[in-house]
Amino acid sequence: MNKKIAFILLCMVCVLGKTFAQNPNFHIYLSLGQSNMEGNAKFEPQDTVGVNPRFKVLEALDCPNLNRKMGQWYTAVPPLCRCNTGLTPVDYFGRTMLEYLPSSVNVGVINVSIGGCKIELFDKDKTDSYVATVAPNWMKNMIKEYDGNPYRRLVEMAKLAQKEGVIKGILLHQGESNTNDTTWTKKVKIVYDNLLQDLNLPPDSVPLLAGETVHAEQGGICASMNTIIATLPKTIPTARIISSKGCTDAADNLHFDAAGYRELGKRYAFMMLDVLGYKVPVSKKLGNNAK
Repeated sequence: MNKKIAFILLCMVCVLGKTFAQNPNFHIYLSLGQSNMEGNAKFEPQDTVGVNPRFKVLEALDCPNLNRKMGQWYTAVPPLCRCNTGLTPVDYFGRTMLEYLPSSVNVGVINVSIGGCKIELFDKDKTDSYVATVAPNWMKNMIKEYDGNPYRRLVEMAKLAQKEGVIKGILLHQGESNTNDTTWTKKVKIVYDNLLQDLNLPPDSVPLLAGETVHAEQGGICASMNTIIATLPKTIPTARIISSKGCTDAADNLHFDAAGYRELGKRYAFMMLDVLGYKVPVSKKLGNNAK
């Protein structure tokens, strides 16, 4: 056989093999942010039972206490961020998605979040300087768990996930540490564009769902940031804003409580389902766009 033809056939086999390895019914969602995405509230007994095995988490680090290893999929029983974090909106995002998606669809999530961080931590061109000059020691300890670079770990895990499924969306909850930063939307766009480029995804091809901070009606101490968050779709056309109005919060008025995370997670799901074209009864998603 002609060597050139043989080479072409080999390339075709490799491409087809990669294509068939990906399951279009395995929907992958990346999540990132700071403490409210990390999960500040302790999960409760009700959060650890009845988790649909079609809802998976790709462990982003080794967790001996959970018998989990980095880079492997597990049923998404909390914690879904690091080995000792709490309940996160991602928990009830995935559970709610599966209530409305066809039974043939699985949902996988990857959560890489760092409490207290500014969005600059996830800007790959600023990560090193942020860790060296901005991050306090307590935060550096969390960052070390991702070998010093949470963004790089998120991309590494996302590339593993792409071998098995298709990235359908990005979930963001961040902004408290950037409160009143009018350039926040541009900084988020840098992170969003980098993610798509590093994962070989077309520009503006993946929905970005961004949640509000604790709402003013709940006395949120960073509620003024919601005005800035609301403008994100002007910078990123695929962005959708998830209202936090009515989501109950903790005594610090900075973090949501467990019930608040459950509700917020459902709202992320209702928005994503809407983007995907699935109809959710209005009675189920009341408050999703409440202002």
